[in-house]
Amino acid sequence: MSNTTSKETPRWGRILLKVSGEAFATDESQIDGDTIQSIANSIVAVREAFDVSVGIVVGAGNIWRGQAGAGAGMDRSQADYMGMLATVINALALQDRLERGGQPTRVMSAIHMAQVAEPYIRRRAIRHLEKDRVVVFAGGSGNPFFTTDTAAALRAVEIEAGVMMKGTHSGLGGIYTADPKLDPSATKIDEITHIDVLQKGLKAMDSTALTLCMDNNLPIVMFDLMGENNVQKILRGESIGTLVQS
Repeated sequence: MSNTTSKETPRWGRILLKVSGEAFATDESQIDGDTIQSIANSIVAVREAFDVSVGIVVGAGNIWRGQAGAGAGMDRSQADYMGMLATVINALALQDRLERGGQPTRVMSAIHMAQVAEPYIRRRAIRHLEKDRVVVFAGGSGNPFFTTDTAAALRAVEIEAGVMMKGTHSGLGGIYTADPKLDPSATKIDEITHIDVLQKGLKAMDSTALTLCMDNNLPIVMFDLMGENNVQKILRGESIGTLVQS
């Protein structure tokens, strides 16, 4: 990695990036190598350009959704644990591409599986970040009935991140006044408070995750993960996507 003295100073010195499992997939593949490579390249570029530490929480919607399993009659806890295991698969795939790009990366899992990931320990995670390693948090929160949005909010607070950045893959890149797929008159919101998102029922994120961020005064940026250099633009202070803050 380049010398930190030559790097830009970002808007936030530590970020938690939430990447949905769907972002890893294409119509042809559940885990698309080119797509993961693009995400990894973006993260490597951010680390090279900015004096910033990066934690990542990955979802598993490309492989398995606990709510879908429960809806099909499966025990909800069992279905959620299956989803947690699926996040580890995505985390390992992302780690591989990041390290091929020269970025040291650690996968830490809330569910213990010592052969492939370190157990999640908060102080150890912070130490990895201080040593310029990217940390990919897998296994959700380790508990059923909680989404990976909530896991991301929890990890962001625990590692003392300055912001939680939720990258979407739909191309919409933000929070809208209504579902733009159903309402053509829906407009994107540039900035909004946590409480307004909750009260207006904008469905941008799990309400538990939103409340956790609100209670800890943690800003959220909802943006298009696949947009060119969007993470870098946000760290430079540009208005990309929607900023949620108290």
